[in-house]
Amino acid sequence: MSDHPSYPPYPSGLRLAGRRVVVVGGGHVAQRRVPVLIGAGAEVHVVSPEVTPAIEGLAAEITIALRPFREADLDGAWYVIAATDDRAVNEAVSLAAEERRIFCVRADDAREASAWTPAIGRHEGLTVAVLANREPRRSAGMRDEIMQALREGVISIAQDRTPGVVLVGGGPGDPELVTIAARNALASADVVVADRLAPRELLDELAPGVELIDVAKLPRGRSASQEEINRVLIEHARAGKRVVRFKGGDNFVFGRGYEEVLACAEAGVPVTVVPGLTSAISVPARAGIPVTHRGVAHEFTVISGHLPPGHPDSLVEWPAVAALRGTVVLLMAVQNAPAIASALIAGGRSRDTPVAVVMEGTMPGERTVRSTLAGLEADLEAAAVRPPAIIVVGDVVAVSAPGHDG
Repeated sequence: MSDHPSYPPYPSGLRLAGRRVVVVGGGHVAQRRVPVLIGAGAEVHVVSPEVTPAIEGLAAEITIALRPFREADLDGAWYVIAATDDRAVNEAVSLAAEERRIFCVRADDAREASAWTPAIGRHEGLTVAVLANREPRRSAGMRDEIMQALREGVISIAQDRTPGVVLVGGGPGDPELVTIAARNALASADVVVADRLAPRELLDELAPGVELIDVAKLPRGRSASQEEINRVLIEHARAGKRVVRFKGGDNFVFGRGYEEVLACAEAGVPVTVVPGLTSAISVPARAGIPVTHRGVAHEFTVISGHLPPGHPDSLVEWPAVAALRGTVVLLMAVQNAPAIASALIAGGRSRDTPVAVVMEGTMPGERTVRSTLAGLEADLEAAAVRPPAIIVVGDVVAVSAPGHDG
């Protein structure tokens, strides 16, 4: 390779699925490369006297030979990465690969390699690969700029407009906490069916021709029945539209998302799911409250509080919940919180059990009210707590510092 330093590389996309790829070296360079190769479906063989714990943890997915490199290791290989910190070993790997006409990447000296690894990014089925003449930082910087432009729509590409329904979890409310997959789905939509807890700022980013259907469910106010929502989704999908059902939190955590999956399946409408951050974990986390903590809570339970204890339709065994020692996270429970607190105390939970109520979690108006099970009713009234709010019950609330509250 050193005989031809001025020629640019010829870019090509390697399809490595089911093909043997050898990585010589088990350090941090290999640790970065191996997961990408696994993701490409390659049969990865790592050869090194020692490997990092991270590579060792991949033993079920790759083959690891804990020994020095042998030339025969490259027999049958399609692609080789020389990733040791020993130049002589990398040179031996490179020469053995050259003899076998196998393209080889060298981590120590790209000038002596027959192949270079580009900086790679993926967006909506598009793979972006950047090579900057043996300048990896420059390659990565340009890759990042391109990816950012794609995500923000500065660079437009043909969107997937396949008719059907995409259930998108929008996370706890802060638009910065929505996933890339969620943004991509919204960018591909013909119709968006949104409720009031979905990050509303993102709706302003929709293309001008996208139809927005509001199915907001307001507490003690107007509401669209689930049956009507299902009908709207199916009707527009059958009309050849790509429909995004945009919800707050995660679709399957008290979001009735699976009811929509079943309705679409019964109607023969294709449906896919984009999970979102559930507010049950993300809102306490942003407020500085861990739902688990070593030596404090070994489990956490998420419960819908839309029905009070003793209600004939309730599926919650409140005495069993009260007997738990870990964290209880209550969603949709502001109205029934006093009754729930009484049930937990009656079931044996201490009256002094710490409680935190996080209102408008992750949003500009976020605030946290700290209380106890015994004092919860009075503190809710004094603080004029209104939904949406997440209620956390357990000793993890005492572990968190009040100064960390949002």
